Amino acid sequence: MMMTRFLLVTLSLVVASFAHARELNVVLVQGASGTEEFGKKFQTQVEAWKTACAKGEVAVEVISGPETTARLEKRLSSADPKKALWLVLIGHGTFDGREAKFSAEGPDFDAKQLGTWLAPLKQEIVVVHNASASGGFLRPLAGKNRVIITSTKSPDEVFYARFGEYFAEAIGGLQDADLDQDKQVSLLEAFVHASKGAATFYENEGRLATEHALLDDNGDALGTRHESLQPDAKAAAGVKTDGERAAQLALVLSDEEKKLTDAQRNKRDSLEMALKKLREQREKTKMTDDVYYSELEKLLRELGEVYGGS
Repeated sequence: MMMTRFLLVTLSLVVASFAHARELNVVLVQGASGTEEFGKKFQTQVEAWKTACAKGEVAVEVISGPETTARLEKRLSSADPKKALWLVLIGHGTFDGREAKFSAEGPDFDAKQLGTWLAPLKQEIVVVHNASASGGFLRPLAGKNRVIITSTKSPDEVFYARFGEYFAEAIGGLQDADLDQDKQVSLLEAFVHASKGAATFYENEGRLATEHALLDDNGDALGTRHESLQPDAKAAAGVKTDGERAAQLALVLSDEEKKLTDAQRNKRDSLEMALKKLREQREKTKMTDDVYYSELEKLLRELGEVYGGS
């Protein structure tokens, strides 16, 4: 009887674990270092990401070496369509006036190539491109159901970008990066932290900043600087701003978030978006109070069911 109870308890824990398993894969691409100094910097970022993935209980794969480009293409072609994909590029970038490229140990790959590899994938995709000249990748990669983060605003910013160093330290749950104090660091918060960190570096050094990171998660391929994503920043009337989806995504979840399954989190996120849209519609149109509060009640009831079912 004792053994039977033990097996039942063990089985229930395993089932619970699978029920709340993260439907997310992270792929880290480590490029050519060029020098020992940069090699150490890139390796430090890779290790920080690996540690964060371990804390977040998320599968992670590192791609590096002479066959990096071929391995990455193959890996993306076999991506699990049921799982979200985070692709993180760590290394140097180049721009020859026509194409922005990521410097791999073997053959480099450019923005158009990566865009082609990602095109067939329909799941949610996050790309964090930490290399110089990464701004040239934003337009070819941006689109529906995607969050694209680049360390530079254009391919012309070709000097070493420090943005990735600050982003890597934040994504694992750095307390200083947790702006809303919800015990986890979202992609948006990591982006803001890294952007400010890079800007502060140049200010302290008395140097002209050679990198200006962008975030695009509304699919317009324009990207937004961190200054325009602050809580007090004003958006133009009728303009859908970046940052809304990035604010909902985190690699290392808080204890409260862990109580929800991926399906519950996704539904909660969709309902929060719907609530925001409803409030905006009321401000822009002559929606009556009866209609507004009726729709509001429906959404709040659904939101309550999400948490009630956790």
